Amino acid sequence: MAKITMYSTPTCGFCKMAEEYFKSKNWDYEKIDVIEQPDKQQELFAKSGGFAVPVIDIGGKVVVGFNKPKIDELMASV
Repeated sequence: MAKITMYSTPTCGFCKMAEEYFKSKNWDYEKIDVIEQPDKQQELFAKSGGFAVPVIDIGGKVVVGFNKPKIDELMASV
């Protein structure tokens, strides 16, 4: 299974939806809170070109926002 890393903030509703989706699929993921870990904000920007969250990295492929079809596509291809 591909490694999933999600950059998020505590107040992001779409981040919470993505987390619930990952849990419903029994997918392991790493959650990086860019408010608690401000040093990760540059990493977030480098991956997505912006500061919007969630940014979801699936095996090196980046999804900006909670785009369920794209997430499913990437997870199926790895």
